[in-house]
Amino acid sequence: PMGGKGGGLTTVLSGLVSKGTLTQAQVDAINKALQDARAAGDAARAAERAAFTKVITDTLGITEATLTSRLQAGDSLATIAGAKKDALITALVALETKEIDAAVAAGKITSAQATTMKANLKDRVTARIENARGMGRGMDHDGPGHDGKGKGMGHGGMGMGPRF
Repeated sequence: PMGGKGGGLTTVLSGLVSKGTLTQAQVDAINKALQDARAAGDAARAAERAAFTKVITDTLGITEATLTSRLQAGDSLATIAGAKKDALITALVALETKEIDAAVAAGKITSAQATTMKANLKDRVTARIENARGMGRGMDHDGPGHDGKGKGMGHGGMGMGPRF
């Protein structure tokens, strides 16, 4: 079963088995579906992180190891990018835009939400890369759909990742 938030669910499901509302096999199927959904979400976040990192390393012409060590040393992406800062901003805005469009195509957000998200994307990307708190996906970003008001589909991530 599930720890943390899921502990209550385990209790509820056990109670439903006791009452005969659900069978243990149904409860096992529910728990398996929840585990599969978590695994799929983890895989999606890992893929997003990898794409984000690749855009940075390709744009800046550095290795992931160099990027990681500089970030861990407290350098912002803007500092690491140096003269390539504008190119990095452009590349990350393009990545974010592509992800926002994909979220619309998948029905995860509306086109109106996408328009709002894109409106100040460059400013948000710029602010994030100038922040030395961490690079992006995986440390504390909110995912596509995040509008800065606690709405949207937050994805957890790294400090700067798309999901600006």
